[in-house]
Amino acid sequence: MSCNISIDIQQATIPEECNIIIGQSHFIKTVEDIFEALVTSSPSIEFGIAFCEASGDCLVRHDGNRKDLEDAAIENAKAINAGHVFVVILRNSFPINVLDRIKNVQEVCRVFAATANPMQVLVAETEQGRGIIGVIDGSKTAGVEDENGQNWRKGLLRNIIGYKR
Repeated sequence: MSCNISIDIQQATIPEECNIIIGQSHFIKTVEDIFEALVTSSPSIEFGIAFCEASGDCLVRHDGNRKDLEDAAIENAKAINAGHVFVVILRNSFPINVLDRIKNVQEVCRVFAATANPMQVLVAETEQGRGIIGVIDGSKTAGVEDENGQNWRKGLLRNIIGYKR
């Protein structure tokens, strides 16, 4: 069997002061279940969700508690245009606060990335359709941290972010 394949690069669009989570799921109730996981995580969380349906009507299903974030999730999902992909845009929360909840949603298969960094999504296309083959999240490494870098990192986590007190 021979198959033609093309690879497309889609730049994720992340609104200011937001994070994006991109993953793969397998069922139409993804939007409702991720909504419930997010809305119960924090009273101040703001988010939008979009899910690319892979059969039937093949629509971008969506929900959220902030229209601007829902619209941003929809635009990213439309650009990726690959079946069973979901996009979550977060504000007033970080992925670390919700990733376990999202990963525990029954129909979630994987999370490709969760970041505020510039991100590119690598999408393969065949005669059957499109699918994510990976992501490029952020920049290349520039070296190895030294003692000053370690002290800065630990200070950031403990004094600025409030982790590991």
